[in-house]
Amino acid sequence: MTTDTSSAPLTVISSMATRHVLTQLAEAYERESGQRVSIMSIGGVDAARRVQGGEAFDVVVLAADALERLAQGGHVAAASRVDVARSHVAVAIKQGEPRCDIRSESAVRDAVLRARTIGYSTGPSGTHILGLIRRWELADAVASRSVEAPPGVPVGRLVAEGKVELGFQQLSELVHEPGIDVIGTLPSTIQAVTVFSAGICASSRQQDKAEAFLKHLTSKAADAAKIGNGMEPV
Repeated sequence: MTTDTSSAPLTVISSMATRHVLTQLAEAYERESGQRVSIMSIGGVDAARRVQGGEAFDVVVLAADALERLAQGGHVAAASRVDVARSHVAVAIKQGEPRCDIRSESAVRDAVLRARTIGYSTGPSGTHILGLIRRWELADAVASRSVEAPPGVPVGRLVAEGKVELGFQQLSELVHEPGIDVIGTLPSTIQAVTVFSAGICASSRQQDKAEAFLKHLTSKAADAAKIGNGMEPV
């Protein structure tokens, strides 16, 4: 197939949770279609803010609730919205450190109490962990030992650097991070599954091309990349 390198690239902005799978799927799409795709992955809050601010992007990929707010505000074409993948919250420790038990809610609660420091993100997984801590009435007990990773900084990096003993984040964000061991996902009784969705930005001038890329993201051919990057097909 002849590659059309003269065409403008599709610009995609996303939260960090989907950066690995989007990069892999974009590379495959370029090979198959000849259409260049540029992926920018940053903190989800910042990504939404930039789309709201009218910056020119063709596609945005965020947690479903964040994308819904963009659509309600007219920043994303509501009819274009598609669900891309599901992601579970996982737990990580520094590579080689003893593994703690996270097989039940009580075990996770105990692990949080024992940890010198716990880390979480500014995204959906972090919101969920903070909710669990409040439910367990541990907010005061762990306040001085809690570390919120700055937007765009993987929790796993803080774990690998020894700044956090026990890290919580989307599995898709932890699975490729060097220097850590992912000890598992949260048990089903306290798991939070985040659906990540994609939509065409109102600022896009390549809406037909953006729609074709969304079809690629949701195709059966994309399933293997999602699974390989710690996510599940929707």
